[in-house]
Amino acid sequence: MLYNLLIKIDSTAVVLLVPLLSAFLIAFFCLKFFKRILPKDQGRAFAVNGALSEGKPRGAGIIFITSFTLCTALFYPLNIENVIYIALVYGAMLSGYLDDAAEKPWGNLKKGLIDLVIALGTAFTYYYCNGSDVKLYMFDAAFHITAPLFIILAGILVWTAINVTNCTDGVDGLCASLVMTALLPVALMVTKNGFPEILLPMIMFATVAAYLWFNCSPSQMLMGDAGSRALGVFLAVMFLKTSAPFAFIPLVLVIILDGGLGLLKLSFRRFLKIKNFMEGVRTPLHDHARKNKGWSDTQVVIRFTLIQIIINLCYVAFVL
Repeated sequence: MLYNLLIKIDSTAVVLLVPLLSAFLIAFFCLKFFKRILPKDQGRAFAVNGALSEGKPRGAGIIFITSFTLCTALFYPLNIENVIYIALVYGAMLSGYLDDAAEKPWGNLKKGLIDLVIALGTAFTYYYCNGSDVKLYMFDAAFHITAPLFIILAGILVWTAINVTNCTDGVDGLCASLVMTALLPVALMVTKNGFPEILLPMIMFATVAAYLWFNCSPSQMLMGDAGSRALGVFLAVMFLKTSAPFAFIPLVLVIILDGGLGLLKLSFRRFLKIKNFMEGVRTPLHDHARKNKGWSDTQVVIRFTLIQIIINLCYVAFVL
């Protein structure tokens, strides 16, 4: 493991910068040279500007998540707990990629069962290794949650993160930008657990930055479910590792609203039979902004990201 060699240099800058630069360069060149093996997008009939994606390589998540996994193995001091997390992230990526590549898309039941396994696997692993104490940094308080309730709540966090992040991936550069915006304050929060902890979110930050190089508008490739599902699991894991999982709400608020309102709308209409619920709002919200408000793709990405940055700066100012 290269981490053991780097720490002998006794330089925090070296221990941080070498993994970051390596993660960016490995992901960048892997995406550049292996994009030709990816399946082509068929366009999305009901999405705003969906036809613009037709013919582009799709499923780039399999490349940059594999790059992230390699860099993590090289530069991060892994233990059994973190190996399980990385395996679950990779499993989410594979399920998304296989669904994207399938001639007939997987049904909701199959995908739901996979999400359940990943969510419970993450929740049980975290509880077994760390317990169920939760911090509220904004109030400088901590409290204990009983094991069953904690596992249920942690599972809901993972399931929510998977699905809202997946729904946000509909505009060039949007999902990657918002995920990177969340990873920076998370990296600051996990440093309270010791220096090496900052490496994990920062390696992912550099990896996603390499993907964003190719995905900014007009994009050359798309992450597909392979990328968005894996990023959702990773975000949930990182917020659990901060010991402040409720911080997910403010620090990922734009992703929650963008992707979550569509899930809420569908649930109310399908299960509660309220057919006119949110009738005037197109979901995901990025489609509402483009179709109903007339925003360009670039305006959506910049404005949504700016909103999240401002929220995150306010949060950091209060708690760190």
